[in-house]
Amino acid sequence: MSLSEIEKAVEQLPPEDFARFTSWLSDLASERLDRQFEADVKSGKLDALGQRAMADYEAGRCTEL
Repeated sequence: MSLSEIEKAVEQLPPEDFARFTSWLSDLASERLDRQFEADVKSGKLDALGQRAMADYEAGRCTEL
């Protein structure tokens, strides 16, 4: 099934099914984002960002939210 066919099928869903679909899709997207974030942390991809944030904090370049 192509993306175009999926888009057309989604457009034709009744409101209740569309709501269930969007909830499922949101959950799936969140799970994939979480897995990617965990992989990035484990691989060290975010280490430089963490070090920069800590340096900014220690230098007083941060403000409370």
